[in-house]
Amino acid sequence: MAIASTANTKNEAPDRERLRRLKAQPRQPGEASFFWYEPAFRCEAVKVLPGEYFVDDQEIAIMTTLGSCIAACLWDRKSGIGGLNHFMLPGGVGVGDSGRYGAYAMELLINEMMKRGALRASLEAKVFGGGQVIKGMDTINIGERNTRFVLDYLHAEGIPIVSKDVLDVFPRKVCFLPVGGRAMVKRLSSSNIATIVARERAAAKQIVPTSADRKAVELF
Repeated sequence: MAIASTANTKNEAPDRERLRRLKAQPRQPGEASFFWYEPAFRCEAVKVLPGEYFVDDQEIAIMTTLGSCIAACLWDRKSGIGGLNHFMLPGGVGVGDSGRYGAYAMELLINEMMKRGALRASLEAKVFGGGQVIKGMDTINIGERNTRFVLDYLHAEGIPIVSKDVLDVFPRKVCFLPVGGRAMVKRLSSSNIATIVARERAAAKQIVPTSADRKAVELF
């Protein structure tokens, strides 16, 4: 699936005032804060980095790029509230409340959606990432562990997964549109791997692992 412009995007020029308000608004710890105007979608966009999340019910493109990491897109089909997170490792008990770990990343996303009026009973999920983007790393496959974690977590929480594009060997670019709950994914070429690996390694250095996850901190 390739990322493409949507049928219901705006046709007018960039709303500079809205972009200014988005940039100026105070953000919670872990909430994404890098905004720009995205011509491909003719609306504002926000970039979600490793360990971050973003929730909204307005027209905005929520975007991230994944290697072995996972992005869970959650959408409340009744209220129209949606959000996306980006986590690097499974688990999360006793890791200092870091959104880089799956359990806390999912709690951050769900709790923020519920604060804004979403109902757990009407949530649905779309899941992306978990690629084994570096060949020869079969012993500790972080992408596979991340994928297994998020699928098990959503099953345990009773949140249906309506679509997914996970595992395999591809890095991915993901765009989620909370208005309508549409998610798009683009599988990237091998030329993008070095940048993605460097970004994930830099974020991993900020993680203090639990004993159970100590061997998994080096992603590749």
